[in-house]
Amino acid sequence: MTNLQAEKITELVERRENAALGGGLKRIEAQHAKGKMTARERLAALLDEGSFEEYDMFKQHRCTNFGMEKSKIDGDGVVAGCGTIDGRLVYVYAQDFTVSGGSLSETQAQKICKVQDLAMRVGAPCIALNDSGGARIQEGVCALAGYGEIFQRNILASGVVPQISGIFGPCAGGAVYSPALTDFNIMVQDSSYMFLTGPAVVKSVTGETVSQEELGGARVHSFKSGVAHFAAASEAEGLETIKRLLSFLPSSNREAAPFKETSDPAGRIDDSLNELIPDNPNKAYDMYKVIGSIVDDGEFLEVHRNWAKNIIVGFAHMNGRSVGVVANQPSVLAGVLDINASRKAARFVRFCDAFNIPLVTLVDVPGFLCGTQQEYGGIITNGAKLLYAYGEATVPKVTVTLRKSYGGAHIVMSCKQLRGDINYAWPSANIAVMGADGAVEILYGKELKAETDPAKQSALRQEKKDEYDALFCNPYNAASYGYIDDVIEPRNTRFRVCRALEQLAGKKQDNPVRKHDNLPL
Repeated sequence: MTNLQAEKITELVERRENAALGGGLKRIEAQHAKGKMTARERLAALLDEGSFEEYDMFKQHRCTNFGMEKSKIDGDGVVAGCGTIDGRLVYVYAQDFTVSGGSLSETQAQKICKVQDLAMRVGAPCIALNDSGGARIQEGVCALAGYGEIFQRNILASGVVPQISGIFGPCAGGAVYSPALTDFNIMVQDSSYMFLTGPAVVKSVTGETVSQEELGGARVHSFKSGVAHFAAASEAEGLETIKRLLSFLPSSNREAAPFKETSDPAGRIDDSLNELIPDNPNKAYDMYKVIGSIVDDGEFLEVHRNWAKNIIVGFAHMNGRSVGVVANQPSVLAGVLDINASRKAARFVRFCDAFNIPLVTLVDVPGFLCGTQQEYGGIITNGAKLLYAYGEATVPKVTVTLRKSYGGAHIVMSCKQLRGDINYAWPSANIAVMGADGAVEILYGKELKAETDPAKQSALRQEKKDEYDALFCNPYNAASYGYIDDVIEPRNTRFRVCRALEQLAGKKQDNPVRKHDNLPL
């Protein structure tokens, strides 16, 4: 090796070392003092050891305004490239808050767009780790154009490759729209926040005094707004959540989700399910017991755990196959469907359908929530979102009705008419327009009012309720029309669902050719 070659290699090594330091040791220490990892530390924790292939390490910004030409750092505030998670290829980028607060420049946007394009071209998930103060003000409209380029790729990648956003610091202004366009958002409690306008602007415009955490912290977005799908207690937990989430997902819409070997027998029975449903139809029970009983090894990754708790959505495996579970929760608002529950479930159903993940639906729903607040808020349109999602889905759909399935909510929850493939019911299932109490008042209201003797009126009411129950409040009436494929013993639910999914593994179904649909947004 000549001296010149040695000098050039030494220069390369030094530049790599300097680039790896981002904004320098003092800023790294400041990041650590906040309890936060650096961009490179996050990627090291996320990816398989030694798998990271970095792109554009030496790319620099081109801004000459406000003295920016005097401060140029290799990498320009984002670390981008590809690597593997559990041996599977992923494309990643992590914003580096130690460089200009992670602010987005035109150059940084180009780096991000490169990995987005490659993820689409190759067919691999794209993971974003956000930690940025927003657009780089010194670059003006060029920074805004950079956001537009990123958002356009988020849109084109939607339903093609899984997109996951980890919010590990500030994410404000226009920056919030990239995570909002991706499939899943993970926030970290007490260290990450998202909002369109910060507390200072809110104060000046509305007079409202609010902290960053109160305005857009992890708790706000996981409990109140539903913007965050997961709220992690730490960055390490957030990164582990991303890894676990990916274990249920295919790399692209061209593939099936990964199969996971299990020692849990598909034919396992659970006698406790036979005794789960209370005799009193107004008494609650916990749907998590059913989910835990029927999925492989009782493992369930819930999505949106803290938001719209009256419906449960999440991922599991059944006999090794990845499935999306949608279930009403009788212990919260009796499992009724409202605006948020409809939105939550519709988004999840559409994601599963886009990525070839079969849907298992567990039904116990008394109807839609009534009242002016729901009607004024658009429960009709929002309920239609869930209806549309199930009706549009072409993946295998297995539905089990456990107890109540009334009115429009019965239709919405993956009924046979929405191309449900296999629809089962437990013997405790009540499938009807409404429950006996309401039906009797409508059908026999005049007759009941005409009876002035309270005792006779009560007896008549009970007689008519028993008559209605016998006719409609059971699974056999629906089964007699073929709307229920079989009435099954609760303890055999796992076996029957696993077998149904096996039968449907080769399902092929297409929707009409069109430019795109027009779902009720």
